[in-house]
Amino acid sequence: MHALPTLHTRQLILQPLSLTDADAIQKRFPHWEVVRYLNDAVPWPYPDDGAMCYLRDVALPAIARGEEWHWTIRLRSQPEEVIGNISLMDQADNNRGFWLSPPWQGLGLMSEACSVVDAYWFETLGREVMRVPKAAPNVGSRRISERGGMRLISSKEGSFVSGKFACDLWEITREQWRSRRAIG
Repeated sequence: MHALPTLHTRQLILQPLSLTDADAIQKRFPHWEVVRYLNDAVPWPYPDDGAMCYLRDVALPAIARGEEWHWTIRLRSQPEEVIGNISLMDQADNNRGFWLSPPWQGLGLMSEACSVVDAYWFETLGREVMRVPKAAPNVGSRRISERGGMRLISSKEGSFVSGKFACDLWEITREQWRSRRAIG
C-alpha cells in the first residue's frame, strides 16, 4: 500500500485522516445538520468517544487494508481547522461519502472536494464507475451529484439517522467523468 496523498484544490486542503484528528472531528461531526441523512450505522446520540472509536476501529484499519481512502477537509486559509471529511470506499454501490460542518455548507466547498477526490478514484485508483447512495430528502447532496455529472439509477428504502427514506443511488462512469472534464 502506498501512502495516501494530501490533495489540494483552489480553496481546500484534503489531508489524509489520522488518529490526531479525533478531537477536531468530535467537535464538528455530532450535529443534527451533519448526521441526519447519514446511514443509521452512525450512533445517535453520538458518543463522547465516537470519533476516536471510528478512526481507530473502522476508518484507519480500512485505509491500511487498501479498502478505503479518507481525508479531512480544511480551508487553505485555515489549514489547522478540520471542517469536514470526504471518503472513498471500495464497496458495492457505496464509493464516496462526505460530511461538512454547517458553517461551511452551501459555499461550493464540497463540490470542490468531490472534484479532486473523484479524479483520485478514476485516475489514481483506476476505477470504472462511481456509485453514491444518499437519502432522497438530502437536496444539497443531490445537487452535488447532479453538478458532478452523476445520474440517478435506482431508489429503494434506506435507514438513516433521522429515519427511513428513499435511498437514491447515483452513478457516473469513468468515460462520462472524463468527457465532462474535457468539456470543462
